Amino acid sequence: MAATRRRGRGMVDGVLCALLLLAACDGSKPLIRRDPAEPGPFPAADRPVASIVSSRWSSEEARDRLNEATEVMDKAKIRRGMTVADIGAGEGYYTIRLAQRVGKTGRVLAEDIVASVRDALADRVAREDLENVSVRLGEPADPKLPEHSFDRVLMVHMYHEIAQPYEFLWRLRPSVKPDGLVVVVDADRRPQNHGTPPELLRCEFEAVGYRQVSQAQMPSAGGYMATFQPVGARPEPAQIKACRLR
Repeated sequence: MAATRRRGRGMVDGVLCALLLLAACDGSKPLIRRDPAEPGPFPAADRPVASIVSSRWSSEEARDRLNEATEVMDKAKIRRGMTVADIGAGEGYYTIRLAQRVGKTGRVLAEDIVASVRDALADRVAREDLENVSVRLGEPADPKLPEHSFDRVLMVHMYHEIAQPYEFLWRLRPSVKPDGLVVVVDADRRPQNHGTPPELLRCEFEAVGYRQVSQAQMPSAGGYMATFQPVGARPEPAQIKACRLR
């Protein structure tokens, strides 16, 4: 008798599960739910997003002739002993030069979201025996950087390729030291044309609780350089208001 009741309950449970699955498939409820422990949802970018077309912005020789990296590092006040993240590192133009600038007492973390690019850069770092550089794979909306670790975070000619800028900047914030800076180099043009208008860049950073520290024209890097610093408490995702591209 008890066995019969257990079989009966099992049949009822199976029917209920089937009905729940059917209800989830009728379009009225999502099949995949966000983990309640995860933050979000974040606002979508109210602007186009550029596609990733290449890991190379220009040849390294051409960039060095314009003194690009040296000028950017000088303006960003990057010096020996600092810990620097190179986000969207690509083939490593900045990674190699940052490693030389920070020296043996400093550290460089080079990151890219394309596995093959990351692997090629890791090979280059090994060939050039750069012991103060580590290479890792990031995610499009999360750089996954350790907290309170970086004096400078560089994003050179890649910000316009971030599809979820508010979530990315929100997750980036804890990794920047209290007196650290996020350094963005980009072209002054619309995102679909592989750039970011400076006023849009400032608005998106401020929406996530950064203040702009500086902005300067950077002809050697094909645009401008802006720096930002986290201030105050990090806003809740629901408090973030998306900026509009004029």
